[in-house]
Amino acid sequence: MPEAMTSSVEPRTAPAIRTDLFRLTGVDCPSCAGHLTRALEPVPGVRAVRVDVLKSEVQVEVVEPGPSRGALVAAIARAGYGVRADDPAGPAVRPRGPLVAAAGSGVALAAAFVGRWLGWPEAALAVPFGAALAAGAWYVAPRGLRALARGSPDMHALMTIAAAGAALIGEWAEAASAMFLFAVARLLEEWAVGRARRAITALLDLAPREAVLIGLDGDRTVAVDQVAVGRRIRIRPGERVPLDGVVTAGSSSINEAPITGEAMPVEKGPGDAVYAGTINLQGALEVRTTALARDTTLARILHLVEEAQASRAPVQTFVDRFARGYTPVVVGLAALVALLPPLFGFGAFTEWLYRALALLVIACPCALVISTPVTIVSALTGAARAGVLLKGGAQLEAMGQVTTVVFDKTGTLTEGRPAVTGIALLDGQSEEAVLRLAAGIERHSEHPVARAIVEEARARGLAIPAAADFEALSGVGARATIGGRRFAVGNRRLCEAAGACSEPLHRLLEAYEARGETAVLLLEERTPLAVLGIADRVRPDAARAVSDLRRAGIRRLMLLTGDGETAARVVAGAVGLPEWRARLLPEDKYRTVRELEQAGERVAVVGDGINDAPALAAATVGIAMGAAGTHVALETADVALMGDDLSRLAPLVRRSRRTLALVRQNIAFAIGVKALFLVLAVLGDATLWMAVLADMGASLAVVANGLRALPEPQA
Repeated sequence: MPEAMTSSVEPRTAPAIRTDLFRLTGVDCPSCAGHLTRALEPVPGVRAVRVDVLKSEVQVEVVEPGPSRGALVAAIARAGYGVRADDPAGPAVRPRGPLVAAAGSGVALAAAFVGRWLGWPEAALAVPFGAALAAGAWYVAPRGLRALARGSPDMHALMTIAAAGAALIGEWAEAASAMFLFAVARLLEEWAVGRARRAITALLDLAPREAVLIGLDGDRTVAVDQVAVGRRIRIRPGERVPLDGVVTAGSSSINEAPITGEAMPVEKGPGDAVYAGTINLQGALEVRTTALARDTTLARILHLVEEAQASRAPVQTFVDRFARGYTPVVVGLAALVALLPPLFGFGAFTEWLYRALALLVIACPCALVISTPVTIVSALTGAARAGVLLKGGAQLEAMGQVTTVVFDKTGTLTEGRPAVTGIALLDGQSEEAVLRLAAGIERHSEHPVARAIVEEARARGLAIPAAADFEALSGVGARATIGGRRFAVGNRRLCEAAGACSEPLHRLLEAYEARGETAVLLLEERTPLAVLGIADRVRPDAARAVSDLRRAGIRRLMLLTGDGETAARVVAGAVGLPEWRARLLPEDKYRTVRELEQAGERVAVVGDGINDAPALAAATVGIAMGAAGTHVALETADVALMGDDLSRLAPLVRRSRRTLALVRQNIAFAIGVKALFLVLAVLGDATLWMAVLADMGASLAVVANGLRALPEPQA
């Protein structure tokens, strides 16, 4: 038999990719992202660069063997930025140099103005004015010159040119004042942006770094990333839960607000799930872990928040395109203002050069560019704090435009499991006695109605009796002997088969069915003892959530369900939904959502994220309920409500609409200020320091206004 032929070609293996994270200093404007990207991408071996201005970080993907971390740090330094500690979880250190420089510039400038008031000669004033200019430019001019060398002038470059030009034409006071104001404004802007940055990094503090591992030789504290799935950990009162898991021993109240936004503590006991980042309030718990540290619900939330910050809303894309065209146009206009009027005899060159320098300061679009990302990230972070995850700025913008909200029924407006809603006594028995007998017959059945009866008996603390001679009655119910007496539970057909139905009993059964409830009859031989109503309970907060959505401006609210018309009508009436459609297959729900959108509606679909997948995908915004611990819902929905809390919907709508309003306010304000000072600068009515104050003041104003998207909106 011939030998098998083998190929001499070695199989190709995918190149190894390394990702380096650097925490930076000096990143205080969106233009910094472009500078860093242009500085790092040409380095051989660099595959991708991702800059997060608000977190002051840059991630660099390198194809191995690639440049060392030292080479990347050198490239970052050449771009004019510093690198802080390598530990991304370490505390942010604010450099004191810019503060000292700004303070020194202020002192020297104050001395110069005091000297002018005292009548010092101009030659003597040149010293304090020059010192103020030099101190203010200490951190500005080097970055500006590097930006000019790269051919990508930013605000630092424009300010450097403007100050140098003013000094050359003898306007030392203007040059020094402008540079001092710019240095102070940079510090204030860094502080304001730092508020949004701190709000984001506060989410990271939710995750404990250590866990108490239970072993044969006693407890020991280990890092959370060393705990495998299935290990037992101990959580003491007052501690945060370090990993997702299931309680195996103990009971306590857990504050789940960091994950679900639920304000009230949740009681936990054996068999209940707990999530990393939540807080154990009372008793000690033993928990069996169900996820590694990198796979917990909290870890996925943090990952999604980071992805959301990196995503761009359509309005942000528009602003960036506008800014890219705006700056070169205004720089060109400044050049024309400096050259053409003197050329045609309309004044001295120094006069028009000064006006052109003021125009250069106005040319930087910092306020315009930073206005949108700060606002959107503040809104995304505030929503995550409240237990609502949005996939990004695009989803936030879409949520703010929603006009119609469509609800699934089971598991969304209702709790998703049958429960005993009422007991009608017929033969002098107590409710407890009826429940004990019915639960005794149904205790071994897996039918949802049977489980509802057994759970109600257990919830009331009743002892469930043993049943003998159990007999299942197909399509009717079940029969068994308890205490030597023969009992049966079942539906209307059981009543009719036993010949026990009277006219009043018929009316009672019909009344339950008219309310969308399942009527379960308990009989002893042929004597009716009671009728138990079983239904999927409407969530307690559903009616208020629907009402709040209407007050929040949602003009159309609808229920889509696969259940029958009676159940749909009852639930819709209970929660206040004016429109409902029943007996819908998943493709019918999808078709209904598409029809609404074709009619001009912007539709949000609220469902459990599983059986409503087609409708959720077709919607303008798909909202998954109760996503805590449900990784599929977290990864597929546009919006995830971490808890089963419908009351989060109206605040989400208000937050989204308020965010869009804040973005529009910021854009209008930034463009308005620019337009006003462009006109004033050309007319000669705007001084250099006024232009600086207007530009940086606008940046501070839009950042402060954008931070208003962080707190929970009020109704």
